[in-house]
Amino acid sequence: MKPARKPVIAIDGTFASGKGSLAKKLAAYFGYAYLDTGKLYRALALRALEAQADLGGGPSLAKLAVLIRPGELANPKLKSGAVGAAASKVAVHNEVRAALKAYQVNFAHNPPKNVSGAVLDGRDIGTVICPQAEVKLYIDAKPQIRAERRYKELLSYGEDISLAQVLADLVERDRRDQNRAAAPLKPAVNAHLLDTTNLSIDAAFEQAKTLIMALLKPI
Repeated sequence: MKPARKPVIAIDGTFASGKGSLAKKLAAYFGYAYLDTGKLYRALALRALEAQADLGGGPSLAKLAVLIRPGELANPKLKSGAVGAAASKVAVHNEVRAALKAYQVNFAHNPPKNVSGAVLDGRDIGTVICPQAEVKLYIDAKPQIRAERRYKELLSYGEDISLAQVLADLVERDRRDQNRAAAPLKPAVNAHLLDTTNLSIDAAFEQAKTLIMALLKPI
């Protein structure tokens, strides 16, 4: 008898909407493995920046992408604003997304340490990486609120930047994510929308947890 497929929670959404914090809390609560897929693109961006590679060269970036290993995803340099901006640029390439897809799909279907399920967050999890996920969430918030969250985060890392610049960068990143030809950011047709504009992370977690428990009940 074929073993039952382990459930997958796919979380997509805009930059700084709180999806990463939410995904980590949900993974811990349900005892699932967690993958921040954005870190794959950040790890690639860091490799590219350090190698002074052309961020517009899809084929050459894809060759770097297949070299990424799990240990690189814990590098604190990935949190910087410069790496985040570069990650958004390398993510537009079809070759890059294809090169990183296998890593993400394998994680979803074969979560580490044989745990009972997986939570992945990113931009195209419910639409491209795991279209058959048992749960699909799309997280969003108003740009000004997201910019304020990101601004505070960057200040905590010691970066010298203005809120106005963070907002401008965020709006540009939204435009790039939502209009790229390769796997543009958009809610999956059957995704459940969660607006975190006026929600704390704990409040967002409670709403998401209640929804997920209802959806996973038959499994």
